[in-house]
Amino acid sequence: DMTRLNLLYIVGLLLVAQSIAIIRVPLHKTRSLRRLMSDNGMSVEELRTLAKTTGSADSTPSSDLPVERLTNFMDAQYYGEISIGTPPQDFTVLFDTGSSNLWVPSVHCSFFDIACWVHRRYNSKKSSTYIKNGTEFSIRYGRGSLSGFISGDTVSVAGMAVSKQQFGEAVKQPGITFAVARFDGVLGMAYPSISVAKVTPVFDSAMEAKLLPQNIFSFYISRDPAAAVGGELILGGTDPQYYTGDLHYVNVTRKAYWQIQMDRVEVGNQLTLCKSGCQAIVDTGTSLIVGPVEEIRALHKAIGALPLLMGEYMIDCKKIPSLPVVSFSIGGKMFNLTGEDYVMKESQMGTSICLSGFMAMDIPPPAGPLWILGDVFIGKYYTVFDRNADRVGFAPAK
Repeated sequence: DMTRLNLLYIVGLLLVAQSIAIIRVPLHKTRSLRRLMSDNGMSVEELRTLAKTTGSADSTPSSDLPVERLTNFMDAQYYGEISIGTPPQDFTVLFDTGSSNLWVPSVHCSFFDIACWVHRRYNSKKSSTYIKNGTEFSIRYGRGSLSGFISGDTVSVAGMAVSKQQFGEAVKQPGITFAVARFDGVLGMAYPSISVAKVTPVFDSAMEAKLLPQNIFSFYISRDPAAAVGGELILGGTDPQYYTGDLHYVNVTRKAYWQIQMDRVEVGNQLTLCKSGCQAIVDTGTSLIVGPVEEIRALHKAIGALPLLMGEYMIDCKKIPSLPVVSFSIGGKMFNLTGEDYVMKESQMGTSICLSGFMAMDIPPPAGPLWILGDVFIGKYYTVFDRNADRVGFAPAK
């Protein structure tokens, strides 16, 4: 009888629909490397010398490499768990919307690679689903270049298994940066166009295999330092419990990083930056808000911040309540950050200091000039990355 068949068909559809659920990945927060270095009382000079001696001098000619990574791992703070292989080998990775490759340290890493000794390493011999590839890759990070070779295996993110995923086995990691990092590797979530060695990014593989109800992902970053969980990455959907009001969407202007148009940036009523509009990328792998040197210098002057070391600026903690609001005009809507939002209270050598959440960096053409909206912004505004419609959505975080 037809109605019964129809009913069974509908029940079947519901079961299929239910099996494709959104995936929740808890994020943990760590102190940024920049702070760890300051805690240990290392001076910039010491750090620079270390970076020089441990960084690789011979980096691949820049022509065959995509634009240098913008994420500054000195500031990376939020990471989560993934596993690779069968049986699963666990790794903590930085989920990074500012790059497109997945890499983890390799069991074949070089003896001189300090980072390798202190992190978990992928061992292909222990995985029954390993697929040999061997293509060499290198990713430039500032001074040195991270290099190794490509392999394939099953990558699992909170229960979502992506089979035959290609990733980098890192054999050489430059400088001290990765050695002190709390994460083992990086899982890039930007567009395939900036993927090194033309590897299909993990999220694109999930899209192709139709593993998610919608081809979107969203980041919630908790601003409560005492919270047990630092935040949550949701694959395949959004969660209204994390934000208030409606999501405000703006189109991606260039499908490489998650790049959008900003109309202007206002500092109180005294200063307008990005006057004739500018480009910005939304980057979970950067903890601060980064802007062109000249503009950030003017901003710091306006808020009375003084230069500290390593590009950091200090603000008198007592002045926080009277600091001007910094407003970002995006897609015809103002996104405001108060002093409480953009100043970070940190402890250094036992005393508490207040640091500006803004940092100056000139990103040269063709990629730049660019602003980078990092965790300081994403913490205040729940962010949705939509690959179906190539757009980014923001709503005030709860």
